[in-house]
Amino acid sequence: MPANPVEDRLAPLPSSGYVYRTGWRVATGDIGGDLTLRLDSVARYIQEVGAENLVDAGEAEAHPHWLVQRTVIDVIEPIEFPNEVVFSRWCSALSLRWCTMRVDLVGSDGGRIETEGFWIAMNAKTLTPQRATESLIEKFSTTTDEHRLKWRPWLRNPADTEYAQPFPLRRTDIDLFEHVTNTAYWHAVHEVIAATPEICTPPYRAVLEYRKPIKYGEDLTIRWARREGARSPEIHIAFAVGDEVRAAALLCGLPIR
Repeated sequence: MPANPVEDRLAPLPSSGYVYRTGWRVATGDIGGDLTLRLDSVARYIQEVGAENLVDAGEAEAHPHWLVQRTVIDVIEPIEFPNEVVFSRWCSALSLRWCTMRVDLVGSDGGRIETEGFWIAMNAKTLTPQRATESLIEKFSTTTDEHRLKWRPWLRNPADTEYAQPFPLRRTDIDLFEHVTNTAYWHAVHEVIAATPEICTPPYRAVLEYRKPIKYGEDLTIRWARREGARSPEIHIAFAVGDEVRAAALLCGLPIR
């Protein structure tokens, strides 16, 4: 594990092992005003690909519920509309109750986005992590040598933010656990991108980490600050309820390594 993994590129596609592939056409409701695939759409797509992957692996019944702890989206080249996207999904590290899953999106008419999610298998009744089946571990371990994955945050909670705006929650932003959905966080990230468009010039990286769930009815504020990074300016974002940071995000140039 590198000292600062946020500065490293994601694991490449393996030459062998269990890689799930699927694809579909970019929907008109998933693009921004520049006709490119939005980050919240990417987050929703990789979640749907994950659900398909579990069915293909024969693990959907044993593992119907997963929570994402971190999502990394590397926009190498934007995927424009119209386009057909091919998805490749594989495991880049795992343990008994969680794993990191890579999903690459490649457009038939150009465009490439690389992602990685830290996913936790959940027991819906106890709302606690559950042990993965031996069959899932056997399938997913074919694409990685890292079988003792531990959770390590990539981001620090931003301090001394310069800007803030409220982000009212809607009922449609809530999942079956009564928490804000993954894609709703990315809607908020797009609000920050609109205020700092020069940061997200491809290629760029967006990282979102979750600290504590946000529930419907809580007053959510997104706060951010611009900082000078090692290679380029960075935007550090906090999702705050009162003074408590519930999630953190980073927008920065794509790592070179």
